[in-house]
Amino acid sequence: MAKLIHSMIRVLEEARSVSFYREAFGLSVAQRLDFDTFTLVYLSNPETAFELELTINKGRAEPYALGDGYGHLAVSVDDLDAEHARFAAAGLNPGKVIEFHREGALFARYFFVADPDGYKIEVLQRHGRFL
Repeated sequence: MAKLIHSMIRVLEEARSVSFYREAFGLSVAQRLDFDTFTLVYLSNPETAFELELTINKGRAEPYALGDGYGHLAVSVDDLDAEHARFAAAGLNPGKVIEFHREGALFARYFFVADPDGYKIEVLQRHGRFL
């Protein structure tokens, strides 16, 4: 059976991205691998073995075009309202909290935030299938 282990995104500035993911989600550098033309930075936290891989292509100056194929990463949290307030206080510009109902019952509570390169991250209240 396959096991998901990481997702990769390309970022323009390593320090800026590492700082954002540390502040927003408590991710820290698990490993950093430097190569001639690019650097890989693996971010993780104790909540899960799944990692976020940042790829920094050396010499790139222009932002990446995200296109219309990328959707978002998603994380779940115990207290969505507290996290939303923490994001706002840290200047991370979270979107509004949204409640999504299906068949008369709460399906999800969430907000979105964008990282420094414009990648969207959905922050979900742990509930139902989003544990």
